Amino acid sequence: MSHWIILPVILPAILAPFIVLAARYHITIQRVFSVAGVLAQIVLTAGLAWHVSDGTVLLYQLGDWAAPFGIVVVGDRLSTLMVLLTSVLALFVLLYAIGSKWDERGRHFHALYQFQLMGIMGAFLTGDLFNLFVFFEVLLIASYGLMIHAGGDARLRAGVQYVLYNLVGSTLFLFALGAIYAEAGTLNMADLAQRAQLISEEATVGIRIAAVLLILVFMIKAAVVPLHFWLPSSYAEAPAPVAALFAIMTKVGAYAIIRVYTMVFPPDLEVTSGLHDVWLLPAALISIAVGTIGILAAKKLDRLVAFAVIGSMGMVMTAIAMFTPEGIAAALYYMVHSTLAAAALFLIVDLVRDSRADLRLTPQPPVAGAAMTAGLFFTAAIAMTGLPPLSGFLGKLLILNAGFDTAGTVWIWSFVLIGSLIGIVGFGRAGSVLFWKSKSLLPEDGDETEDTDRPAAPSVLSYAAVGGLLTMLVLHTVFAGQIIGYTNTIAAQLFAPDTYITTVIETPGKLSDKPAEEN
Repeated sequence: MSHWIILPVILPAILAPFIVLAARYHITIQRVFSVAGVLAQIVLTAGLAWHVSDGTVLLYQLGDWAAPFGIVVVGDRLSTLMVLLTSVLALFVLLYAIGSKWDERGRHFHALYQFQLMGIMGAFLTGDLFNLFVFFEVLLIASYGLMIHAGGDARLRAGVQYVLYNLVGSTLFLFALGAIYAEAGTLNMADLAQRAQLISEEATVGIRIAAVLLILVFMIKAAVVPLHFWLPSSYAEAPAPVAALFAIMTKVGAYAIIRVYTMVFPPDLEVTSGLHDVWLLPAALISIAVGTIGILAAKKLDRLVAFAVIGSMGMVMTAIAMFTPEGIAAALYYMVHSTLAAAALFLIVDLVRDSRADLRLTPQPPVAGAAMTAGLFFTAAIAMTGLPPLSGFLGKLLILNAGFDTAGTVWIWSFVLIGSLIGIVGFGRAGSVLFWKSKSLLPEDGDETEDTDRPAAPSVLSYAAVGGLLTMLVLHTVFAGQIIGYTNTIAAQLFAPDTYITTVIETPGKLSDKPAEEN
């Protein structure tokens, strides 16, 4: 079974060049292979998640080189949850791209899409920091190509801004890796977790600098204030399916913080003490404020949703910054929710865009299929703002409950509750302008507008893709008890990483499938 852990990375890496070389001029063939590849990813990642659900840690050593010298791919409960979420998201986003014909508006969409999946899967499954950097760069290259898909000056400007900010993050990442290797002599996360414990108090300067640089890099990826400036324009200008897929991109930064700062630099490690609560929690709370105020102040629907992503990442990082099992479990539940909700909203933005002159929140003629689109927007807005009965409400309750016994209880509760209220007002204002205050299609002289002037209704496949994401949100709510129980077991495994470490380090140059000890 350990051989299977590498396939989520290998499969898109094979499909992407195949699509370019063998199906370059045949969009139908590209679509068939791309959808088939994503469906295979769902089967693979679901099987992996099921296999590790008992605490097993899967290990694959490339070239049969043992850690810490070789490249390793590691699958545990956390990483397999994230790759399964990515696969499910990728299917519905891809169906929307096909239904809306976004994949026909530029070249190499499907190849870039597969390369993007390769980077995301690799980032979640890698077992060492240098290869995390490598997969970050794969993400950057593929995502830039997807961002400027279909062209346009505004899209190109946003893409350049996106690349520049992320290149800054990549540079800081390299500095951090150099500092870590100089201090510890390894970049394998399991090996580094052991060596960090042995660093004396007199030699902590280098490792503290590296830990600070790493958290800054991951905050850039997660779009946490004040390192969020790249996100609003980038997500608002990107093609709708690309922006929807990017909903998982910020979660890569959150995942990296969870992985590194629970295993390598845990809260009880003396050499990096104080980094978690001093740096991360205030930034997370301010992110909630900036995101929700941006929702209220936005004049265009696409930027409103982009700021909603910043606010939702503030919620996630608030839970993570507690660095308690309860906080991490709440963060994981909310990460799944916010990924699906943000993706659905970006696709709904595209449904609205196709029926209006622009996305400004001003009264305009009714959108095509207004009743269906309004219903989808209403459901997605309820989810994103955290109103009952959907999973956003449960996720915020979990975050509030996790913060109840912390030193920052008052601040956490205040920012979460007030931010949620502001978000509700902002989304309510946007929905009323879009769907209730529409201008009449009838001219002033009373002559009816020709039917040919009416925008065409979105395709059935486009509606099905958005409906599929919202269905996932409903299932995330219905099975909340089981999912919360599973996130609690993930958090317990993260705070007791002995099985992960011993599986990676003590396997002498062979494939390993080592069951975990009972939590």
